[in-house]
Amino acid sequence: MAAAIRTKEISCREAVTACLDRIDAVNPKLNAVVLILRESALAAADQADRAVARGDMLGVLHGVPITTKLNADQNGLPNSSGVVAFKDRIAAGDNSSIANLKKAGAIVIGRTNTPPFCLRWMTENDLHGRTLNPWSAEHVPGGSTGGGASAVAAGMGPLTQGSDNGGSIRYPAFCTGIAGLRPSLGRVSYYNPSQEERSLSSQLIAVSGPMARRVRDLRIGLDAMAQRDLRDPFWAPVPLAGPPLSHPIRVALCTDPTGEGVHPSVADSLQRAARILEDAGYAVEEPKLPSVLAAHEVWDLICQGELREFLADTLAKFGDAPMKQAMSYMMPRMPTFTLAEYLTLYMRRAAMVREWSLLLEDFPVLLAPVSTRPQFVHGEDILSQKANDDSYRAQAPLTGFALLGIPGVAVPTGVTDGLPTGVLVMAQRFREDVALDAAEIIEAACPMPTPIDPQF
Repeated sequence: MAAAIRTKEISCREAVTACLDRIDAVNPKLNAVVLILRESALAAADQADRAVARGDMLGVLHGVPITTKLNADQNGLPNSSGVVAFKDRIAAGDNSSIANLKKAGAIVIGRTNTPPFCLRWMTENDLHGRTLNPWSAEHVPGGSTGGGASAVAAGMGPLTQGSDNGGSIRYPAFCTGIAGLRPSLGRVSYYNPSQEERSLSSQLIAVSGPMARRVRDLRIGLDAMAQRDLRDPFWAPVPLAGPPLSHPIRVALCTDPTGEGVHPSVADSLQRAARILEDAGYAVEEPKLPSVLAAHEVWDLICQGELREFLADTLAKFGDAPMKQAMSYMMPRMPTFTLAEYLTLYMRRAAMVREWSLLLEDFPVLLAPVSTRPQFVHGEDILSQKANDDSYRAQAPLTGFALLGIPGVAVPTGVTDGLPTGVLVMAQRFREDVALDAAEIIEAACPMPTPIDPQF
């Protein structure tokens, strides 16, 4: 689309209008885009077309329609995070990733739904209602970037901005059969003007990244989003492509991240992806790996513990009924700790980061499940304490690898029983290019029928 606009094959207005028409056609069923920016998007498209006509220098996403996540500040628009009490909270500036997407020429056509406070694996709230997965009305589109994932999968826009603290890009991508990139810590600037300074775990774990139907579109999204923003002290000026690797590139296959087995569809997906990489000349092995479950448990202690300290009272006051129910099941996993215990957790994290970095030096690609089971059904996390605990344990690959700060690409591998399947492709920190290369090879052998109409 960017190339077609640049060469005047299509106009920016035509691109934006096509996406707005698609929103009109499918969003009433899916409820993915909860704020449609029709007038401002068309005005921006006309301005972008004038820039093309003048022969101006154009950004890499000039005229391309995108959507943005409801918890990310966008100047002059509500940043509610799906919370009724925050519906009139208007952002006074742009989130770093949105600012960079705009600088690259992207045109925001809508804002996408999230769970309240972005804290559930599904996307529903009292403010905007439930977002559905275009593949199945019974199964979740994931969370917390569930609205963005559903919108991209159904063709409402080619690219969406997301964020990921424990799986909020990678899980929705898996659920909806699209591609999602969680970049390295420090790759994409992360700053929300309306937000107080983030807790330490959020500073060291949470990242922003792109989601799209194709891996090649993640590359252009990353190029746009990864530009410098001095408001983020962790941003690092590292080239998007690193030095060539020696061949064959070794792949470490992680088949059972929790030691408790995975669902057959997950196992089949992993083996299929491994065979594809082998056929492409990669050397796939199953070495002894550091414990994914241990990393998940440290993530759980750090993130849930800080949630108790900084957010529990606000959740109790402003969360909707399902969020409060989920919170009641999360509370037992929310520790209170002494300063020494808290600091010890970060020492454990540092040791784990070192251990996995050494492994990735020998195995530049790491292949693992996104989740240990297929997509959840709506409300599964609030059925009981056990159901909530089980849902978090199933997501151990998402949370455990998030703790490490390494890049991860969720890439689809096909469809089983009417639902998308996929795998997680990871690499050394700041080697998104290595993970994207492998993901693109898997994608080429596993074509997906997206964009799709809602299958209900």
